[in-house]
Amino acid sequence: MRRPLAILAAALLAGCTLGPDFKPPEGPKPAAYLPDGPMAFVAGGIEGGEAQRIVQDLDIPGQWWMVFQSAELNGLIDQALRANPDIRAAAAGLKMARENARAQRATLFPTLQSNFGAAANQVPNFLSAPTADPNNYNYSLFTLGLTLSYNLDLWGANRRQIESLEALAEAQCFQLEGAYLSLASNVVAAAILEASLRAQLAATERIIATQRDTLDILNRQSGLGAITGADIAAQQAALAQVEATLPPLQKALAQQRNLLAALTGRFTDQALLERFRLSELRLPQELPLSLPSKMVEQRPDVRAAEANLHSASALVGVATANQFPNITLNASIATQALTLGTLFGPALPASVAAGNVLQTLLDGGALSAKKRAAQAGLEQADAQYRSTVLTAFRNVADTLRAIEYDALSLRAAAAAEQATLTSLTIARRRLELGDTTYVFVLTAELAYQQALLNRVQAQAARFTDTAALFQALGGGWWNRDAAMDRANRLRCRPPTTTVSQR
Repeated sequence: MRRPLAILAAALLAGCTLGPDFKPPEGPKPAAYLPDGPMAFVAGGIEGGEAQRIVQDLDIPGQWWMVFQSAELNGLIDQALRANPDIRAAAAGLKMARENARAQRATLFPTLQSNFGAAANQVPNFLSAPTADPNNYNYSLFTLGLTLSYNLDLWGANRRQIESLEALAEAQCFQLEGAYLSLASNVVAAAILEASLRAQLAATERIIATQRDTLDILNRQSGLGAITGADIAAQQAALAQVEATLPPLQKALAQQRNLLAALTGRFTDQALLERFRLSELRLPQELPLSLPSKMVEQRPDVRAAEANLHSASALVGVATANQFPNITLNASIATQALTLGTLFGPALPASVAAGNVLQTLLDGGALSAKKRAAQAGLEQADAQYRSTVLTAFRNVADTLRAIEYDALSLRAAAAAEQATLTSLTIARRRLELGDTTYVFVLTAELAYQQALLNRVQAQAARFTDTAALFQALGGGWWNRDAAMDRANRLRCRPPTTTVSQR
């Protein structure tokens, strides 16, 4: 009988793991992000509006924001990554998730506990002696023992729970990567918007100066009796309208400065030394574009959704295993003495070896309901994963269209600015010579004002679109310098394949 019993014991110790074994979702079937062929991005016709092109095999650098070639921007993002409290919170969440997984992993091993007890007892003397005595019998009892317990985990409930917690830790890791990516993207977007606002302020101030010059011309002509007071009043009204647009721009710029301070972990009373201008940013001419199957491995939100799906799959196994008997082995050894001095004497200790089988027979359907809830949670996680993938595809497609059409908008805006500036210059010269009316000049000024602001906004959109593409493709976290990862966490599981860097 020894051989069958040994086989049975080995089977009990090895156990089995119930529930579905997780398989990563299949990669997306689309081979492209857009239905039409490769796009050609036109040049804007100005500095900072160079033509860009897609490079399919170009990898994303870990510090992708360096493509804008701004030392101030690089330094500000480094400060943000070190000091932003959201990053610290996400890093602490990752540590907590990993420690929870380690704690659950310890359930695979036996638990050894020691216990020590001391008690003072008082019993009637007649219970311990044949003769009655009104006095009581007092004594002390000291107990020292060890208890060893082990859960066989015959059906894999603990192992599935470990699997679920490790998947949650992986999801938290990618949430931290997403926090890094979002923070860097927010700093870049805020810096570009600040540069745009500075350019719009400068353009508005030039327009105000031009309007004042026109008003001076009209005042001189009014002194000569060439124009009426109505023309001067109209010009004064136009100047006041332009001046009224200045405070909102100044307010928006001040708020952007406050945002940059908060993103870098500073209070708003601490002045930022960095000043961003569109002329100091460089537009990269080569843009990466990962294959769709590669993009879903690079996006932190997609990887986090996949890890959550893995966790939900493991929880189905936990709920299934909980419906089967739970077997626990226990062994204890203890010694007792009336004094501390004799507690460690040669007396033989008492020992107990036992096994416990616990099976739920009647619970009102609670375990079945928990299993169905876990299966519904798996379906929910699967749907959320697919929704995240669809959102990722839409982000990339939207960004590619934005790069395409914003390039066209910049080219048209730059041409309109040049044309309206030429028209305004001619109109002002004719006004000085008395060859045209004030209405003609005012119309030219308004056209130039709108064209100038449109050009600034279109130029800023090119930089914003470029940053959005790097963010939509995952941000290159797998290429980041390992020194940045030592302080807070280990590197998340990188994509399975890599592409070339230039």
